[in-house]
Amino acid sequence: MTAFFTLSFVLLASPLLAFDMGQTTRCVAIPAQMTVCKGVGYSEMRLPNFLGHSNLEGEVVPRSEEWRPLLQTGCHPQAQAFFCSLIAPVCLDTFIQPCRSLCVAVRDSCAPVLACQGRPWPEALDCDQFPAEDDMCLSPQSTFKAFTKDLPKPACQNCPSVDGAPTVRTVLNAFCHYDFAVTAHLHRLRLPKGEPEMEIQGRVEFIRQGPLLPYDTQHLLQQWLLINLRCANGLVRPGRSQLYVLTGSVLPDGTLALIRVFPWHKKDANVAVAIRKWKHRRC
Repeated sequence: MTAFFTLSFVLLASPLLAFDMGQTTRCVAIPAQMTVCKGVGYSEMRLPNFLGHSNLEGEVVPRSEEWRPLLQTGCHPQAQAFFCSLIAPVCLDTFIQPCRSLCVAVRDSCAPVLACQGRPWPEALDCDQFPAEDDMCLSPQSTFKAFTKDLPKPACQNCPSVDGAPTVRTVLNAFCHYDFAVTAHLHRLRLPKGEPEMEIQGRVEFIRQGPLLPYDTQHLLQQWLLINLRCANGLVRPGRSQLYVLTGSVLPDGTLALIRVFPWHKKDANVAVAIRKWKHRRC
């Protein structure tokens, strides 16, 4: 993923305002292999795009994929719409840029994810250069807030403590002290370009559910791995999977924090004993 951010900053080295609105453009179908913009709501795009790319197969498609790891984090519900409006602008009678307010909303949510990876929000995506709401532009939508405001959210954090040889008491104390405890297989695979990617493999099993929701927890932990990639990469070697007991809390601001994690190896009986004892334990 480090390669992703490096390439993205090279990609955005030139200001968008350098794009000439008066130049001749053409409409082309969004290719199926441009997965970043799949389901974006329209089927044709303009070339050149707002990033100045004119070669569909050699430039637009491969560079669009550089945004995929960031979009997978779910940093903002309209991040896909914002980025696709730049790399694959909709083909209408006029140019439709993202509104300044949409840029601000996406920036405020996604910039912390970039910062977690040690990168600032790109200067070339300075929101001041986009049109105001009173112009024709792609505006933000706010209806999603009513459905997501009460759900825990992953955020950038200091890496959790990893205890590779815990005692039974240590594990039980973690179950008592923190809001939740789950078991999950963390899997680190490699993309075709050789970039590692983390995922939750199989089901997440609850030991202590706390404030987590069964239908949301696997997705929540998946997003945590993608946002906190530096921490995640330290947990599992490339091409491997590892079963972990993950303990943590939901903080007052609604963000989820993993605080203490325990690798659960087959030869490690203490974790298994602690889980059995937890069923009959009172904190």
